[in-house]
Order: sequence, then C-alpha cells, then structure tokens
Amino acid sequence: MKIEIHGLNKIYPNGNHALKEINLEFGTGMFGLLGPNGAGKSSLMRIIVTLMKPTSGIVLIDGKDIQKHRKELRSMLGYLPQDFRFFTSLKTWEFLDYSGALAGLKNKKKRLTEVDRLLDQVGLLEVRDRQANKLSGGMKRRLGIAQALIGHPRIIVVDEPTTGLDPDERIRFRNILSQLSQHDVTIILSTHIVGDISSTCQGMALLNRGEVVFSGSPENLIRHAEGHVFKLSLTQYEYERVKDRYNVISTIPVETGWEVQIVSDDLPEYNSVSVIPNIEHAYVYFMEHKLHTEIID
Repeated sequence: MKIEIHGLNKIYPNGNHALKEINLEFGTGMFGLLGPNGAGKSSLMRIIVTLMKPTSGIVLIDGKDIQKHRKELRSMLGYLPQDFRFFTSLKTWEFLDYSGALAGLKNKKKRLTEVDRLLDQVGLLEVRDRQANKLSGGMKRRLGIAQALIGHPRIIVVDEPTTGLDPDERIRFRNILSQLSQHDVTIILSTHIVGDISSTCQGMALLNRGEVVFSGSPENLIRHAEGHVFKLSLTQYEYERVKDRYNVISTIPVETGWEVQIVSDDLPEYNSVSVIPNIEHAYVYFMEHKLHTEIID
C-alpha cells in the first residue's frame, strides 16, 4: 500500500487557506500527523477519506486517484473522525454490528463474533448491552475506535483518537494501533498530543498553519533538538526570570526551589545540564525555535 499526496490545497469559501501545497508519501505501517489545533490536520484527513474535495492537488493510493475511485477506497477504509457520532437508540453491540454490516461483513454469525472480539479489545465487552448514548465520554471514544477497526480495513485513518481518554485508555489505544501496524495495514494517526506520536510511527509529518514544516522519522525530528534541551536547578527568584525568557518544558518543585527543563538555542546563563531530547522536547524546539528562526531568515 502506497499513499502519495501531491500539491494538495484546500481553500474554504470564507477564504481560509487550510492546506497549502501538501506533498507527502508513505506506505504500510503507522504514519503520524502532528500539529497544533488549526494546523489543517482534519482537513487533510477528510480529503484522504473522500469526505471533502481539495481545491487543487491529488491523492493517489497505489497509483489510483481517490476522487475517481471513491467506492473502491471506501471498501478498504476505517475512519474515526474527530467529532464521532452514532445512533443513540442503538445498544453498544448493535451499533458496532451495524458498522460491521456497512463494512461488508455479510455473515451474521461471523460478524457478531467480530463485534464481541473488538468490544473486548477496546474494553467494552461488559457494557455491550448499554445504549451507546449512555456510555461515558471515554467509552464513546473507544466505541469509535472499534467501528474504525471492524471489517479488517487496509487503511485506518484516526483523527485525534485519544481526545477524552484517560492515560490508561490512551496507552491501550496506542498498543492496539501498534499491534495492527505490524501487519499489512496503513494507519494514519492525526493528533495534537505529542505523546501519541511514539516510536511505533515509522514516519511522521509536522503541520503548521496548513503547511508541512517537517517530514521524516520521529528520530530525525528529535535530532533537531540535540544540544538544545537543558535541566536547571533554580531558586524561586531565578525561576521567575527563567520562565519569562525560555520555553519551559517541565517544572518540578524541589527542596531548594525548582528543577526545570527548557529548550534554548543558547547555553543558559544558569548552571545547567544537557538533556537527551525526546519527541516532546523536539516538537517544542522545532515549533518555537527552529521554525521561527527560519521564518525570520
């Protein structure tokens, strides 16, 4: 499976240029799409799943234009939108059963077996008979995840999938996607939560204001922050000065004041220790320093 995006633009009637000359290419496995709210991620997802047409540009799946092969694409697609809705009159299992029928699972017995397997996988088997509209916010999100997976789709598109999930649920969902990505499946994960883009993503893109500002592996993004992340031990007075001058990543109270991690282009004037960056450090550094510097240049 190969997905190619060439020269993609989306301009809404109000003049908002949501996507600007997007060019990306990726294959099987998990591809992460990271960026702040309003970066254009949802617009790109809706175009990929053929719910919206681009103003210009093209998306190819195995060489086929998705706008010309919409029916074929939708038969291999699982999609969890950011704003997930369902039929409130249905029980949890009934909604997933209906989703399975829409996904092409015609054999009733096999479909019900698959329904219970997925409900168990997302931790909803015990509430299978509860009406969907009576589920908690996190449970509703998990039901949305299950409907995106039913029918064994070859392409899974999930837009802000961990919104509303507690930390344990978020880990559960990441594990599910990680397991799926080991098979011949393409997973596109769109999120503004940096922790959702983990080592399970073979590739990723960083969007900002409708443009791709970085494309590559998470490891390559992290390399941009090497030598730019520091840990400082500060008094209260020093901390008040530091928080106004640097991008503070974390703040931990200690006996003598504060232990603070920052990202900076320059070595801080206070005693500091260099820190090996993670993807959260890299995201902040890239968005607040490297990207800003390149725009000024």
